[in-house]
Amino acid sequence: MKAVAILRHLPIDDPQSLLEFDLPTPVAAGHDLLVRVEAVSVNPVDTKVRRSKPATEVLAEPRVLGYDAAGTVAAVGDAVTRFKVGDRVYYAGDIGRPGSNSELQLVDERIVGRAPTSLSAAEAAALPLTAITAWELLFQRMPYDSEHGGRGRRLLILGGAGGVGTIAIQLAKRAGFEVVATASRASSAEWCRRFGADHVVDHAQPLAPQLQALGFAQIDAALNLADTDRYWTELGQLLAPQGHVGLIVEPTGPLHIGDPYKAKCIGIHWEMMFARPRFGTADLIEQGRLLDRVADLVDAGELRGTHGETLGTINAQNLREAHRRLESGSTIGKLVLAGW
Repeated sequence: MKAVAILRHLPIDDPQSLLEFDLPTPVAAGHDLLVRVEAVSVNPVDTKVRRSKPATEVLAEPRVLGYDAAGTVAAVGDAVTRFKVGDRVYYAGDIGRPGSNSELQLVDERIVGRAPTSLSAAEAAALPLTAITAWELLFQRMPYDSEHGGRGRRLLILGGAGGVGTIAIQLAKRAGFEVVATASRASSAEWCRRFGADHVVDHAQPLAPQLQALGFAQIDAALNLADTDRYWTELGQLLAPQGHVGLIVEPTGPLHIGDPYKAKCIGIHWEMMFARPRFGTADLIEQGRLLDRVADLVDAGELRGTHGETLGTINAQNLREAHRRLESGSTIGKLVLAGW
């Protein structure tokens, strides 16, 4: 089967950074589905894994990246109960296993969802990782109900125009939050408003004066999807007593979790959407159920996809371009590749 993978951890401008291979076709067993991949999207985790080790290190075998996919079930393992051959599915997968940048991929059925019937494969592939991250953070890590948990509360989303931020805005609004999103460019600010943000402020400027100008002396909750270190002190000052902060970005240095976080009893919540598959948690199937729920909301018109641009078919050249754009920090919406 065709696949795009790495052999070394190289800068994206190096033509050897992502290479095309012909790899053996995997065989489904147990809870695994063998999925014929029709479309993938690219996330920051792809670039982080590609750069995660010294460039001098040569891998013993190709490592296939890719952590968002939509496709059709081609075969099932003997323990599979949720899907059958021919079903359309979408998923983010498991960072510890070969990724989705291949014609065929094995993935545990318990972390797979029914693809939204109203979306193309390219549109569906843009959703899983960001939807899982936003949903788990807001409604499973943080103590908010997905239907009404935001009523009477104000939520600040740092990095509102990113993939996770775009989904989080919509889920938070649906749950009743008054949402303040941050963006530093006119185009990204408009994107946040388009997806439902009540207010948009500039995260390149001090946040407190901008929130005060909106009449907010404090906020009830915050999602820091941008830079954990940079905003840590300011968020501690802005959050109300017994508020909550959700985090997804690894800090570059130690964080002071004493006052004001301790004094205010602020809840600190980490989200890593690969935790369930990585550690084989007892509630692994909750990720598949979550994706089914997201598909229902999309098909009902209550949640919109974040597909930004399709860069062409799935090959090394187009994946290098997607990585390059992501690393530039200027993308809006998800970058997708479709077909082989």
